Amino acid sequence: MVVGDLSVVLISDMIGAEHKTIQMEDAVNHDQLALDALERRRQALEEIDSAKFGWFHIRACIVSGIGFFTDAYDIFAINLVSAMIGYVYFQDNKNKTPYNVDTAIKVSCSVGTVVGQLAFGYLADRVGRKRMYGVELMIIIVGTVGQALAGNGPGVSFWGVITFWRVIVGIGIGGDYPLSSVITSEFATTKRRGAMMAAVFAMQGIGQLSAGLVGLIVTAAFQSAIHADQTKLDYVWRILVGLGAVPGVCALYYRLTIPETPRFTIDVEQKLEKGVLDAKAFIEKGASAGDYTDNIAVARIDATPKATWADFRRHFGQWKNGKILLGTAYSWFALDVAWYGLGLNNSIILSNIGFGGGSDAYTSIFRTCVGNIIINLLGSVPGYWISVFTIDKIGRKTIQIMGFTMLTILFVILGFAYHAILNVSQGLFIFLYTLTQLFFNFGPNTTTFIVPGECFPTRYRSTAHGISAASGKVGSIIAQVGFGLLKDIGGSNAWINHLLEIFAFFMLTGIFSSLLIPETKGKSLEELAGELPPREIEEEVKGTY
Repeated sequence: MVVGDLSVVLISDMIGAEHKTIQMEDAVNHDQLALDALERRRQALEEIDSAKFGWFHIRACIVSGIGFFTDAYDIFAINLVSAMIGYVYFQDNKNKTPYNVDTAIKVSCSVGTVVGQLAFGYLADRVGRKRMYGVELMIIIVGTVGQALAGNGPGVSFWGVITFWRVIVGIGIGGDYPLSSVITSEFATTKRRGAMMAAVFAMQGIGQLSAGLVGLIVTAAFQSAIHADQTKLDYVWRILVGLGAVPGVCALYYRLTIPETPRFTIDVEQKLEKGVLDAKAFIEKGASAGDYTDNIAVARIDATPKATWADFRRHFGQWKNGKILLGTAYSWFALDVAWYGLGLNNSIILSNIGFGGGSDAYTSIFRTCVGNIIINLLGSVPGYWISVFTIDKIGRKTIQIMGFTMLTILFVILGFAYHAILNVSQGLFIFLYTLTQLFFNFGPNTTTFIVPGECFPTRYRSTAHGISAASGKVGSIIAQVGFGLLKDIGGSNAWINHLLEIFAFFMLTGIFSSLLIPETKGKSLEELAGELPPREIEEEVKGTY
């Protein structure tokens, strides 16, 4: 019995030792699989980061940029439209659009934009950048045409219809922010990522300028008709708005056919093999590979954490990550209080300093268009393109802090010395006001768009960008409502100087919130996201693509 028992013990020990050996071998193989997957992911993404700048990069910038051209055209054309409809529909109000109507048609777009930024930001991380790209542009096109065809009737006023369609347009515009930013950043090379994203955003300046130019040309074309009957401006504002749909129609096909980003395929869909092939195809021909075996199309490898609400709370619950989202969101909020507070009210400010307005409808609208063109041509457009050519050299954070600092100084001067400057020279005021437009765009207006598209993990990049952008639009809503309520305290437009002083305060707070964001210049998206190698990698087949 003793010998038998001893044999059983020896056999058990041998089995146990063999089991431990198998476990150790499995662990080694598991670790090796993890390292191999991480290395292949790193190499694929590194090839995109270091790729030679080519036609597809240019195409991505153009396709995304046309969307921002359309966005800005639609947003800022309403500045001129509001002045025109006063002469058409509100002649009994001294040809001025009432406060409630003016506020409704301006704020409605921002309200829709908040919804679009949050919804499309989330959906782009959930179902993919490609599947959502183009949808927002279709919404913009439909909404723009709807505005241009808005009618008046006993059951509903024309401005109520415009307000409805501007909410719809705003939803589309909101979707464009996270999608265009993230798609551009994920396809861009590390060396030129800032310039590519800035070039996309710079089309906003061209859109603003075009709104003024189109307004000027169409107004001049109807000069005789307007002199004979000022209600002919009804044709002008409808043409001005309707033409905003044309560039969107031209870009729609290219948006719908843009490939999915390899980063989304690898990190969110967790299809490593497919993502690696797409990355190589993108570098070689600027498109997805398209030719996959069944195994490659459906195989998943958990190379990065999955996006869940629990993981979202865990990630941003850490101060090192949460402070970045706070910094990007508040900086955009502070910026848009002043940017939209002024941008959508240029006509009012120009009129108040004696540059806008006139003895008749044609002269007033014509001068307002000219004033907007001057401000955009001398300030806004150069500011955008200075950012394009310097952002990868100077850095995003440096430009943002510099811009907020200069804007603080300029708004302090314009606000506290408002009447003194106008008493000395109208030209001096326009010069200083144009400088604010320069440093908006060679400053935080550009960088608040770029940084959120770079500094978050792939699985939350679009969502976090949408949250940051929506924070900005909340600021624009507050500015619009506040501007309309406060500007006439003490008389018509008598409180504008104090509004400029309030804008100076928000620019000051933007300096401090900018300290929370990282410098993203010259760093890969994965480095900025602070991604660590996952401890477990499991391979499984789940459905079909």
